[in-house]
Amino acid sequence: MMDASDILPAKSGNHLPELARAARRGLSFRRIAEADLPFLAALYASTRREEVAPLPWSDAEKTAFLDMQFQAQHAHYMQHYPDADWLVVERGGIAIGRLYLERWPSEIRIIDIALMPESRGRGYGDAMLRDVMDLAGRKRLGVGIHVEHNNPAMRLYRRLGFTKREDKGVYHLLRWDPPGDAAPS
Repeated sequence: MMDASDILPAKSGNHLPELARAARRGLSFRRIAEADLPFLAALYASTRREEVAPLPWSDAEKTAFLDMQFQAQHAHYMQHYPDADWLVVERGGIAIGRLYLERWPSEIRIIDIALMPESRGRGYGDAMLRDVMDLAGRKRLGVGIHVEHNNPAMRLYRRLGFTKREDKGVYHLLRWDPPGDAAPS
């Protein structure tokens, strides 16, 4: 297991605080490994099943399509975010999700956050997001994330104070800024 200083390694060597809310919910984090790819592919597929359900394809074709999409997304992330923290979220030693983060000069970018269906709606996403917001707030950074328009988690982001900064077609670019900070223009 990793401690909180591994979540967002400070380039200046500063120790970062613990992810207290996530820890209180029994969550821990570790870096992804090659052996996690089947789990990550299944997690990705779980986030897209409803989208492909009405397609007139066989189950095998849907599975192959989702696997191809996962591979493309994974390759894209690895290429375009080489300095990111690629984390598997665990509860009780069982992988239940992923949290991909990258620190930029003005924000912590949540590249991806996802939980398996049986772990959704239990407050884990809220805890992780609030912890990331706390980490960012202590550094006077914002938090940014792209969210699909129809993502059910959009309600959570809005409740936490994320606002739409840009419409990117299928996605909205959302951002949260620490209280008292003016949004960048």
